[in-house]
Amino acid sequence: QVITCKAAVAWGPGQPLKIEEVEVAPPQAMEVRIKVYYTALCRTDLVFWEAKGQTPLFPRIFGHEAAGIVESVGEGVTDLKPGDSVLPVFTGECKECRHCKSEESNMCALLRINTDRGVMISDGKSRFSVNGKPIYHFLGTSTFSEYTVVHVGCVAKINPKAPLSKVCILSCGVSTGMGATLNVGKPKKGSTVAIFGLGSVGLGAAEGARIAGASRIIGVDLNSDRYEQAKLFGVTEFINPQDYEKPVQEVIAEKTDGGVDCSIECTGNVKAMIQAFESCHDGWGVSVLVGVPHSDAVFATHPINFLNERTLKGTFFGNYKPRSDLPGLVEMYLDKKLELDKFITHEVSFADINKSFDYMIKGESLRTVIKVSD
Repeated sequence: QVITCKAAVAWGPGQPLKIEEVEVAPPQAMEVRIKVYYTALCRTDLVFWEAKGQTPLFPRIFGHEAAGIVESVGEGVTDLKPGDSVLPVFTGECKECRHCKSEESNMCALLRINTDRGVMISDGKSRFSVNGKPIYHFLGTSTFSEYTVVHVGCVAKINPKAPLSKVCILSCGVSTGMGATLNVGKPKKGSTVAIFGLGSVGLGAAEGARIAGASRIIGVDLNSDRYEQAKLFGVTEFINPQDYEKPVQEVIAEKTDGGVDCSIECTGNVKAMIQAFESCHDGWGVSVLVGVPHSDAVFATHPINFLNERTLKGTFFGNYKPRSDLPGLVEMYLDKKLELDKFITHEVSFADINKSFDYMIKGESLRTVIKVSD
C-alpha cells in the first residue's frame, strides 16, 4: 500500500527544506521500504542542495546517512524481512558483478554511487510524490523522509541491539575515513600517520589510525582551532601549513625522520593530495587519497617519488562492501572498539532539520543527527 508520511523536501537549490506530506509507493522487485528513525547531514547533501555550478534535480528529498527498520519488501528480496534493523547506503553491493565478487573492490557495477539519477533503477520512476507530482530521489536513499524506498543491494542488515541514533552515521563519512586507514593504508602498530583535513572524514581516518595502534597521528589542517577536537580522535600532533615558510611535506619529513609511514588525504584539494603523498617516507610510505578533487585538477609529482618506493592509493567508501562489511563496524561499536558518540556534535528534531544545514555551513558541527520518527 501507498504510505503517506512527512518528508523534508528541497523545492529548489539553496532553499530551506520544507516538511511536506508525501506519498511513498510500495517497494517494487528487489526493493525495500524502510521506516527511517534517525538520519544525519553529510557534506554531500549540502553540496548538492546548494547546487553551485551544478544543475541537480529538484524537487528532491536528500539524505543518505541513516538507520531504520524494514517496513516491507518487494518481490525477490530474501535476505531482509519486516522488522530488521538496517543502514541504507549511498552505494551498493549486488553480489553478482565482477566488482562485488572481487576481494579487492567495492565499486559495484550495478549500484555504484549516482548523483544524477533521481529515480529507481528498476523502472526509472520515483517512489515519492506530493499531490501526484513526482519528487526525485538522492543517491538512491533519500532518508530525509519518515519512509523511503531503497534497492536491496544498498541496505545493510545490522544487529538489532545497536542504537539507531548512533550507528546511523556509519552510512557514509565516518566509515569512509576509517576504511581509508584500516583497509587501504593499513598502518602497523606503532606507525606514524598524517591526516590531511580534520573534518568528519579526516577524523574518521584518525579514529582508524587510533584503532590500528599508531604511535603518532599528525593532523594537518588550515584551521588551528580543530586541534583540540581532533585530540579526542587520537591526533597527537598538529601542523598548520600556513605557520611555515617551507612546504608542509618538508616540515613533516623533518619531524618524522624522513616522512610518515602512512598519510590519508581528506580534503579534495589537489595541492594537499600532492603534499600528503610527498610526506610519506621513501621505501615503504603509503598515501591514500580520499577527497574528491575538482574535475579539472591535475596531480603532479616527480616520478622519482614512485621509484623511491612510495605507494599512492585511492579509495571509495573506505573499501567497505556495504552489505558485507557495515554489520562488522556496528559490532565494533557495540564492543566499544569504535567510538561513534564523539562524532555527533548536535541533535535536532525533524521539524528543525534546517538547523543542521546552518551548523554545517558555519563549521560548528561534525555530524548532526536528526530524529525523523518516534
